[in-house]
Amino acid sequence: MPSGLHSPLSGRVTSGFGGAGGYKSRIVIGVTVLAVVPFLLSTFAASVTVGSGALEFGQGSQQAVACDATVYASIGEEWHSAPTVDDTSAGYFRVRAVTISNLDLLACKGKKLRVRLIDTMGAELAIGGVEGADPSPHVLQVTLPNVDAPINTGDAAELALAYLSADGSVISSEINAAVNLSVSGTSIYDGTNLDPTSADVTFYIDPTALTVNIDGQRVGRTTVETVANNS
Repeated sequence: MPSGLHSPLSGRVTSGFGGAGGYKSRIVIGVTVLAVVPFLLSTFAASVTVGSGALEFGQGSQQAVACDATVYASIGEEWHSAPTVDDTSAGYFRVRAVTISNLDLLACKGKKLRVRLIDTMGAELAIGGVEGADPSPHVLQVTLPNVDAPINTGDAAELALAYLSADGSVISSEINAAVNLSVSGTSIYDGTNLDPTSADVTFYIDPTALTVNIDGQRVGRTTVETVANNS
């Protein structure tokens, strides 16, 4: 798993993401600074307030019920080559991973953690499965450990990694994604020390990059929510 990085895009962002203009220049800066690492870290939601309030994003907000007062969402990107006849160097930065940082696993133990990617027009992006499948996965979900002493794990079965449709229904299909939960080392978001009350949960959209390749410029915001585990 990549080491903790403080993104050049860190900090509160109040304008759109992934579109034309400033975003491209920030990507160039990011590549210059982070060329020696496998992927570029972009902070799309620097401070996501949950609980009794709304989640704060770069564009708008969304209500959510959650167990932690403040979490951080970061998107990791990597170059995806897509050559054309006219331009053999063509490609784009694909969304490699979404990391939820500063998550209190003790306060949230046993709950389900969900992430969604919203495009610049406000629609949810499909994040898994075969393109055009109906229903298509729009949510990645894990069940957080229901223990007092959580440990590092990348076991998708242990964390019950699943796809959900936009309405929250579980989709029984092959999962392209992977997940990693870290309570030791340093945070991907800002390099602070990890522990059970400040953990990282990283969702890898498609580690193979064979099926799911989302252009990072399409992403306008990311949402984070926790729900009670009634199953």
